[in-house]
Amino acid sequence: MAKLQQQDTTDTTTPSGTGPARDEAVVARMGGRKGFVYSTIPVVVFVTANLLLPLAMTITLALLAGAGLTVFRLVRGERWTSAVGSLVGVAIAAGIVALTGSAKNYFAVGIWAYFAGFVIALGSVLARRPVTGIIWNFVHGRKYRWRTDRRVLRAHTAATLAAACVLGARFSLQQWLYITDNTSALGVARIAMGTPLSALVALVIVWAFRVSSKQLGLKKADTGHKQAE
Repeated sequence: MAKLQQQDTTDTTTPSGTGPARDEAVVARMGGRKGFVYSTIPVVVFVTANLLLPLAMTITLALLAGAGLTVFRLVRGERWTSAVGSLVGVAIAAGIVALTGSAKNYFAVGIWAYFAGFVIALGSVLARRPVTGIIWNFVHGRKYRWRTDRRVLRAHTAATLAAACVLGARFSLQQWLYITDNTSALGVARIAMGTPLSALVALVIVWAFRVSSKQLGLKKADTGHKQAE
C-alpha cells in the first residue's frame, strides 16, 4: 500500500526531460535575450559612424564591433555558433556596403531575411503546421502527435502568427525606409523593432512550449495510468 501511495503522488505532469526549464533553454538557443541585445550593437555603431565618418571607416568600425562582440561572447563561454554567426551577419552586410558604395545596403540582407521568415511562418500556419510546433516536437524527439491536440495546435498557431506579424512589420517599414534612402531612420527602426519585439515573441513561444509540454505530458501520464490499471 505504501508503495502504491508513493507512486500516486509522483509528479507526471510533464514527460521526462521536458518542462519549463528545457523549453526556455530551447528559446535561448534560438537567440535569447542577450543575443537580441548583442545584435543591436553593430547597428548602433554603424549608424552613428555613418553620420560622422567616411563610409570606409564606418564599415571598419562595424566589423570591429562585431569581432569584439564575438570574442567577448566566446570568452563568456557562449555557444560558438551563436557568437560567430553574428559576426558573419555583420561581415556580409559590410561586404555588400563595400561593393555597392551605399550605406543603406547594410540593412538589405536583414530586410529580405525578415520577408523570408514572414513567408515561412505564415505559410506554415496556413498549412496547419506552425513552425514553433515543429521545433518543439523536434527537440522532444519527434515522438508526439502534437497537431492532433487542438489546444497545442492553437498555442503554436498563435506563437507562429506572433512571429509572422513581427517579421512582416519589420519588412514593411524597413523596406519603405530603404526605398526612401533614409539610412539613419533604418538604423533606428532596426533597433526599435529588434530587441523589444523579439523578447515579446520569445515570451509567446515559451508559453506555447509550456502548453505543449504540459498538455501532451498529461496525456502521456493518463495513458500510462490506464495501461497500469
